[in-house]
Amino acid sequence: MEFNKILDNLKIYEAGKPIELVVREFGVAEQDIVKLASNENPYGTSPKVAKVISDYAKNMFMYPDDSFFELKDALASKFSLESENFIIGAGSDQVIDFIIKAKLEAGKKVLMAKTTFAMYQIYTNQTGATILKTDSDTHNLEQFLEIYEAEKPDLIFLCLPNNPLGEMLDRADVYDFIKKIDKNTLVVVDGAYQEYASFKDEKKYINPKDLIERFENTIYLGTFSKAYALGGMRVGYGISNKNIIQNLHKLRPPFNITTLSLKAAIEALKDEEFVNDSIAKNFEQMARYEQYAKENSIEYIDSYTNFITYILPESIDASELSDKLLRRGIIIRCLKPYGINSIRITIGTKEQNDRVLNILDELLKGN
Repeated sequence: MEFNKILDNLKIYEAGKPIELVVREFGVAEQDIVKLASNENPYGTSPKVAKVISDYAKNMFMYPDDSFFELKDALASKFSLESENFIIGAGSDQVIDFIIKAKLEAGKKVLMAKTTFAMYQIYTNQTGATILKTDSDTHNLEQFLEIYEAEKPDLIFLCLPNNPLGEMLDRADVYDFIKKIDKNTLVVVDGAYQEYASFKDEKKYINPKDLIERFENTIYLGTFSKAYALGGMRVGYGISNKNIIQNLHKLRPPFNITTLSLKAAIEALKDEEFVNDSIAKNFEQMARYEQYAKENSIEYIDSYTNFITYILPESIDASELSDKLLRRGIIIRCLKPYGINSIRITIGTKEQNDRVLNILDELLKGN
């Protein structure tokens, strides 16, 4: 059977291995598996969210309110904007898809960091547009500007903080960069981990209202998958001026998130105490990984997210180490496919991190 030729060169996004697969492949007991590969919130869902889902489950047969009025209204209140400034997606991934389809086609160009969220490239390849990347793995705005001035791309992705590396730019530097960009080039600020960045350092915080009111050619992306612990519910959003949002809505299919996802997101916004507590614990535990790296002469990237990236010396192969950890029931993310001899570890609970650091120490010291 013949398919669209554009599929010939498309790669499939590879998510982190699920717990069930590790049980089957390696015979590790499920209770001994620690999954720290997908940057999920290890503290689970807010009890308030769990209750509303349980109470509302009887209504699963009903379609959600396709206007998403209640969720948009809650987000508008949180960010001091209007409902018309928001578009809701099945994860912020879907909003990225809308943006790329709205701006790109064969002959158009998109600019991104060398190592950044894989879906930018995967969705772009579906359009036939040209992908431009910096030489630097992390966000180097001088390189971004140099490529922008030479190539005049139609779309720019800034992943702030960056996934999968974890670095974050200062807000002032980001604004200085956007000021130099033509108004017909759409700049996407992907803030999937912004809750973590703003907690760690106020200078890193990019306020969506401030961003879109300063710059008419920007859109901010947020998600409920990380700090709000709703990865399994798949709810994300885009924030921009009404003209951009209206055009993206032309690409949104009806009922693109579920009835239960909608209710979960609405309730999650009400429980900021859960979110703040989770973030505080995240950085408390991250300090342990930083300390371990320093004690063992391992380079790491200063992270403003809920994960940490270890840049391994040449003597330690990231793929081999990841495989050895997997066989012991520790699921992390190997960044060798990105061309970096590194591993990314989601910051887990104290108990999870105890196990990971003990096994990692055994493997690195050859015990």
